[in-house]
Amino acid sequence: MANFIMDNLKIYAQHDIDRLIIHREGETKLGEKVTVLSSWEELEHASAKFVLLGIPEDIGVRANSGIAGAASAWRASLTAFLNIQSNRFLSGSEILVLGHFEIDEPSDSSIKGLRNKVAEIDDLVYPVIEKIVAAGKIPIVIGGGHNNAYPIIKGTSLANKTPIDVLNIDAHADLRGLEGRHSGNGFSYALKENYLNHYFMYGLHQNYNNEAILNQIENKPNLRAVFFEAILTGIDYNDLIEDLGPVAGLEIDLDCIQNVLSSAETPSGFSVNDIRKLILTQANKFSYLHICEGATRMLDGRVSRLTSKLIAYLVSDFVKAH
Repeated sequence: MANFIMDNLKIYAQHDIDRLIIHREGETKLGEKVTVLSSWEELEHASAKFVLLGIPEDIGVRANSGIAGAASAWRASLTAFLNIQSNRFLSGSEILVLGHFEIDEPSDSSIKGLRNKVAEIDDLVYPVIEKIVAAGKIPIVIGGGHNNAYPIIKGTSLANKTPIDVLNIDAHADLRGLEGRHSGNGFSYALKENYLNHYFMYGLHQNYNNEAILNQIENKPNLRAVFFEAILTGIDYNDLIEDLGPVAGLEIDLDCIQNVLSSAETPSGFSVNDIRKLILTQANKFSYLHICEGATRMLDGRVSRLTSKLIAYLVSDFVKAH
């Protein structure tokens, strides 16, 4: 792996974990059981099956004319996760906390400059994902913007030497044009470069996907969507799940859940328990989990302490269901 990638990935030591744990007599927290790496060479031989990784950035969101805030989710979510009880349902020893990417702001803050920076982030992220998957592990990635779907798909595809399938639970298809990288076109680039085979979308909102995107979904046989308006009348996700190939990723954009803080926060969407149910019953179908677009603090002043706890629930559900 090239040195410039390592320079931008902070690999956690035990003391990085320890400082986030809230100790209580008679209790053991997940953070006391998770493992860390002292070197990349240990990854393949680590006993943990799941590798937790943060991408705390919202450059991709801003490059798509969205509101900054997604960079705030990682640290608060990690703290919430590490302070879950270690018990018979989830020990913590199943999880290796790798660390997070440290991403500098671009010197050029124009849309073009932001999009160029997103392309640089792609090149940082995908080799790390490729290495995790090649070691036989399952990445769990907390973002960050949905732009990071592209390098996660790319890394997983390269490790498996085949295009992969993806189920994206999202209000938006993120199939915008190839106009420079941002949070709205990660799947467009993954399809164009043949890292993504079948792309299944669950929960799209009719009001927030443009006609060009609807035409793509209608005319390309490897794209399938279930709209949220159809779900309200009783359609579920079973057909999409059954058609997934042997290597598939699970993308959860938190703006699909009602009243969760994000750049595209919605009053109408899935309940938290809808998403928990899907994960708890279907997680073993997936080779990675990517949770993105949530925030604990937005640039416009909105705040929520619940986003981090929500992410901790979704991550723990995914591990338990495997």
